[in-house]
Amino acid sequence: MVLEVMLIDVLPGREDDFLNAYEAARPMFASVPGCRSVRVKQGMESAARFLLLVEWDSMEAQEQGFRRTERFAQWRALIAACIAQPPLSEFFGEVGVAGLSPTNNFFSH
Repeated sequence: MVLEVMLIDVLPGREDDFLNAYEAARPMFASVPGCRSVRVKQGMESAARFLLLVEWDSMEAQEQGFRRTERFAQWRALIAACIAQPPLSEFFGEVGVAGLSPTNNFFSH
């Protein structure tokens, strides 16, 4: 599994416009084979900052099924008027740490 984390800063006052664009675009992500989930979070300290979190089966699923398709262009067109700067996107993979499991880690104590 690959987690795509996209930091999106929108123009102040355009938060609702961005959320409407996200709602319109969400089916574009969710219908891509290999997309496990997609969700958005809004900053609590900065209401104009959002995180888009997309879980993919693989980098190939993201690249071939979304990034290199018309869906990506449609997504960018939907948010273009709202964003303050190009989004920052990074990909994260699972890490195996000896002795730790998702239900038994140092954060749960």
